[in-house]
Amino acid sequence: MAAKTIREVMTGGPTTVEAGAPISQVAQIMRDEGIGDVLVTDSTGLMGVVTDRDIVVRALAGDAGGDPRNTTVGDICSRELVTVNADADIDEAIRLMRTHAMRRLPVVDGGQLTGIVSIGDLAVDQDRRSALADISMTAPNS
Repeated sequence: MAAKTIREVMTGGPTTVEAGAPISQVAQIMRDEGIGDVLVTDSTGLMGVVTDRDIVVRALAGDAGGDPRNTTVGDICSRELVTVNADADIDEAIRLMRTHAMRRLPVVDGGQLTGIVSIGDLAVDQDRRSALADISMTAPNS
């Protein structure tokens, strides 16, 4: 049976790093935890998200290119954040992801970061037999 709310499909306790962390450190976290995204925080709270693709395209191959030990995650993260409430229904997350062309959506509860939901999480919930669900349930190949 498909979940009704984001809380039922999200990954709780998402990995976060401070904006001043070097991208080399964030890349190691991604490798060690088998994840492709990390939420970025500053003194005001959630400020962005960085993906493994951001590290390659924006930092190593892009304008911020240079030494990964000296480029910070705050320099390359996506800052135009869209979030979803943990008690929102699944359709709301799907609508937000479609509208904003997002693959991952930070989840908040009472204004506090509580999780992250991915397109793969939604695929597994909505149709466990789909190709995307099958891929999403497979262990990382790192």
